[in-house]
Amino acid sequence: MADPKHPVVKPFLLTRSLQPENQETPIQFIENDIIQNHLFYRRNHFSYPKLTYSNFFLPIIGLVTKPMLLSMQTILQLPSKSLEIVLECSGNKRSFFEPIVFGEQWEKGAISQGIWKGVPLRTLLEISGIKKGAKEVIVEGYDFGKRTDLDKNFAYARSLPLEKALHSDTIIAYEYNHKPIPFKHGYPLRLIVPQWYGMASVKWIKQISIIDSHFTGPYQSIDYMYYPNHFNDNGAQPVTTMNVNSTIQKPLNLKRLNTGKHEIKGIAWTGKGFITKVEISTDHGFTWSNAKVDDTNPSYKWISWSYEWNVMEKGDFTILSKATDSYGQTQPSEANWNRNGYGYNAFDKIKVKIE
Repeated sequence: MADPKHPVVKPFLLTRSLQPENQETPIQFIENDIIQNHLFYRRNHFSYPKLTYSNFFLPIIGLVTKPMLLSMQTILQLPSKSLEIVLECSGNKRSFFEPIVFGEQWEKGAISQGIWKGVPLRTLLEISGIKKGAKEVIVEGYDFGKRTDLDKNFAYARSLPLEKALHSDTIIAYEYNHKPIPFKHGYPLRLIVPQWYGMASVKWIKQISIIDSHFTGPYQSIDYMYYPNHFNDNGAQPVTTMNVNSTIQKPLNLKRLNTGKHEIKGIAWTGKGFITKVEISTDHGFTWSNAKVDDTNPSYKWISWSYEWNVMEKGDFTILSKATDSYGQTQPSEANWNRNGYGYNAFDKIKVKIE
């Protein structure tokens, strides 16, 4: 029972913008691997869509032998699976790029995870029948609006290469943490694409279409591209798989601490393989020590890690974390700069004062 003299203090989302609504998970205060829906980060390009009963039917069109209009009842009766998956916005940690880049100035909280349940997209495509020559699967959401660079309305739509669309764990989800997906996170149907950044997991699905070419919608060919140069598009590459990354949750940045033992803890994740090692440095990266990793093969989840730091010297300290995955990818000391600020994954860093 809560002590009335000391009421429970709960964390809240950190607002980055109101129109559209974009809010961060208070990742430094998260103790569990399953994020409750009210603390799941929110990333929107437009205002929330207005849904009616007709939105509970899903068309599958294009290069299919049998175009279909599936009801929610039909979808709920199909074989399903539940997966615990981390979703990270590709702009997570954008505010740490140097030189600075324009866009939503996310810090460390555009990331969350939980249990998604749904039907494999592959199942729906097989029911419809994929015609020869199919290359990509477009998933379009009900959310739409104007862009700042183009003078017309666009729906939020993304495509997946056929191979990724047919992966057994790419799902059309209808539940989050054993309950219907909350409206603000894509109700009634949302695409979930494990291992890829969150922009691929289209919310409020309106329709699915199969095409024999490369989709060129603005959220595919303009946004969510790595542009390594300031003033031209040379070397542009699409944003897809999450980079290996880690975040220090405790202690808080710029915290004052006494001498003695302190727990350094956090999370680490990757889009390819799984995390094999997390290292901590308390001397600006001159030396590194292994943290204790809770789970070295968590599938699509982040892993939690911790390190006991015994410090008897007073002064200012910089604490760094870096993760390594099963493909040998390690966080770099500096992130690859790109002008849209995607995929930041340099060593995580905080500073503390020991008194």
